[in-house]
Amino acid sequence: MPYKLIKGEFHVHYPDRPLSGPEPDGDTVKFLPDNRVLVDLLSAPGRSAAFNQRGMINLRFEGIDALETHFADSHQNLNWAEAARNELLSRTGFTDVQFSDRNPNKIIAINNHPQRGYILANNLDTFGRIIAFVYTGDITQVDGSQVFIEDSHVNQSLNYHLLEVGLAYPAFYTSLPTDLRQALARLVRNKKQENIGLWSESTANIERTANLTVGLAEIENLVIWPKLFRRLVRYVGAGFTDLSQLDAWLRDDPVNRDDRVLLPNGELGNMHDVVDVVSPLQLRMNFEPEDLVIVPDNTMVIPQPPPVKPQLQTSIRIVAALVNPLGKEIGKERVTLLNVSAQEQDVTDWILADSIGKSVPLAELLDATVLAAGEVAQITLDSRVRLNNTGDTITLFNSQGSMVDQVSYARKDAKEEGVTLVF
Repeated sequence: MPYKLIKGEFHVHYPDRPLSGPEPDGDTVKFLPDNRVLVDLLSAPGRSAAFNQRGMINLRFEGIDALETHFADSHQNLNWAEAARNELLSRTGFTDVQFSDRNPNKIIAINNHPQRGYILANNLDTFGRIIAFVYTGDITQVDGSQVFIEDSHVNQSLNYHLLEVGLAYPAFYTSLPTDLRQALARLVRNKKQENIGLWSESTANIERTANLTVGLAEIENLVIWPKLFRRLVRYVGAGFTDLSQLDAWLRDDPVNRDDRVLLPNGELGNMHDVVDVVSPLQLRMNFEPEDLVIVPDNTMVIPQPPPVKPQLQTSIRIVAALVNPLGKEIGKERVTLLNVSAQEQDVTDWILADSIGKSVPLAELLDATVLAAGEVAQITLDSRVRLNNTGDTITLFNSQGSMVDQVSYARKDAKEEGVTLVF
């Protein structure tokens, strides 16, 4: 499944208003993309990117769920919740992090902030957050490139690292490709066998019953699957003092409480199938989290036309490409450009690049510095830029280094020799 590479910065602190700033935890940071349009392109019917006034957006780390440092005036076991948060901050590159005494989830001082990074994403969740594999540092591939993600990509992510050191639970949604989910599930099983990190204290699972000997308030001390914890917090907030009504309470709201899940046998079940109330103050899970796949909410909405995905504001478009020419390819690959505007366009110092950042001056390929209004130009690439038959991204940059247009294609699109792709 293709993911989009999006570069930007990680932010966990507002220097001008620290007590109004982000509240990072073990699987949440704010992200400031270099090119906001690339995030908007992830939008789908009923889902749009939830940017704040600073142009930042929350990331939801694909495949993991760390213990809650704060949720509805509650929290999970702070030993492991804060350990996950601190590991994420450290691994991202932040140092000397100081939290407020008055509000312990707000950062009042920090060094090496913000930090450069990038994400691989293909979707937004219902809250407008980006669902992503998250990485630190920079990468040579062009921003917006299409990446067919494999185990090697996942293993370099912060998501993978937090599972590897035992500081997060798995949380697999249907958006996660099956092969990646299976690989992460194997990692979790291995770490559980080694008793790494929070797995040494994990409870409410198929082997260990959670005992709430002093009442439901004790859930804040437990190390349990965060999705189950969030349901229990809402249950307690509804006024219940023991677990005897939990099953009925879950079933009463199939959208917000009784999440749909694919069970290990492949059947479609619900949260009430996962949770087993052993006694009024004891519960466990019938299945391990890594064996479940969460199905996103399918709420009824008023039918609306699908949103029009934003396009880059540009005068010149990449409209076609011959990426797999007949026979020898060097010197035969071609890209077709169209000036869609009513004015001629000066392309001096513009460049054309592939996904790994190899580039060539456009004017050299055109043997001209101007593209007339409405003009179509077919350019032949030389060895400086090669278009992979396994899939690639073609990007056009102007003289200021800003993206003018970008297209991608997959392996299946390039399998037949001599066929020109139309974008």
